[in-house]
Amino acid sequence: MSLLNPILKPLVWMLGTWVSEPPGDGIFPTIQPFHYMEEIQISHVGQPVLNFMFNAFHPDTKKPMHRECGFIRLKPGTSKVAFVSAQNTGIVEVEEGEVNGEELTITSHSVARISFAKEPHVQQISRNFRLTADGKLEQTVSMATSAQPMTKHLHITYKKVTP
Repeated sequence: MSLLNPILKPLVWMLGTWVSEPPGDGIFPTIQPFHYMEEIQISHVGQPVLNFMFNAFHPDTKKPMHRECGFIRLKPGTSKVAFVSAQNTGIVEVEEGEVNGEELTITSHSVARISFAKEPHVQQISRNFRLTADGKLEQTVSMATSAQPMTKHLHITYKKVTP
């Protein structure tokens, strides 16, 4: 295991493997509400960047659903964070924001997609990660599409299964 790059100290609370408990909730005005399970891995290899992988699956059938991977960077000497993500839906995004204690709030400033991405197209994404008082990780995701203004889309709570 590599030593944590000291630049990442403000994000150390995110490290580990986390599993949803209970299942997360997905809502959006243009789809039926749904539940999902998710395992996320946030790790480092000694570089000044965190690596992440989010794997969602159906709570009953265990069928794979959303997949996402990327990097979380912290601008040295600041609380400014960049979150770079590639998704199995054909979306690539850059979100930026700030870490404040054990809470990270980020909003996309760049969303790109494959030429045959499903409509309506995602235009903006905003996320909030926070560590709860009982040591769980919560994530809330909102999004705007070409047909819908910024609206809450996902909420999930994870318990840590490995450091």
